[in-house]
Amino acid sequence: MARCKVGVQLHPQATTIGDLREAWQAADAMGVDSIWVWDHFYPLYGDPDAAHFEGWSLLAAMAVDTTNAKFGALVTCNSYRNPELLADMARTVDQLSGGRLYLGIGSGWFERDYKEYGYEFGTAPGRLKALGEALPRIKARLAKLNPGPAGDLPILIGGGGEKVTLRLVAEHAQAWNGFGPPEGFKHKCEVLDTWCAKVGRDPSEIERTVGIRPGESEEELQAYLDAGATHLIVMTGHPYDLDPVQRIMDWARS
Repeated sequence: MARCKVGVQLHPQATTIGDLREAWQAADAMGVDSIWVWDHFYPLYGDPDAAHFEGWSLLAAMAVDTTNAKFGALVTCNSYRNPELLADMARTVDQLSGGRLYLGIGSGWFERDYKEYGYEFGTAPGRLKALGEALPRIKARLAKLNPGPAGDLPILIGGGGEKVTLRLVAEHAQAWNGFGPPEGFKHKCEVLDTWCAKVGRDPSEIERTVGIRPGESEEELQAYLDAGATHLIVMTGHPYDLDPVQRIMDWARS
């Protein structure tokens, strides 16, 4: 039995459509468990005006370019799309893929996206409130759509806020994404478990994903698993070197 799942996040910045498609097809052929992009409109590091591509359009292409891996946005910004529209988009992309999509979502944080695309940035508490209001609407719309999703379409929530975000995970999600270091991730897992107890949720129902660097040592990888991670996601930019992903897959499956 594998120690954990292993995925890869391909940063859709400073790249080309051709290189992105080649990378996610190669990752799928390698046998990764999951493939991810992000949901931003501008680069998050490096040249702020480098090439960049919209996330959900990429997911639609990934749905038909791959055949095995689950995939999604790590994570969708709730502010950028009406909740009912997002549910319909997710259902359609899930249908295109034969049922392999994660609906990854978070409250949003990258101010440049908001300002340049005309969204109100507001405040962090306000964005979290909006996410809390959107999640039931998304679930309700998914239940009404004809046809519905092709698969189970798990909701993944990203973020580490202990008072609101992790409560929303316990209430609504089948997966949660956090970040290191391992001791910090462990603490967030414990807080999530506490929220699960408060809302009457079995914490084992929630997949624990964590974004990691390509160069993590085996000791660091094990530390994440000991902290509660069940799914390691290797974050990588262009040029997309998948050798570290293969190394971590080999370790996870040894």
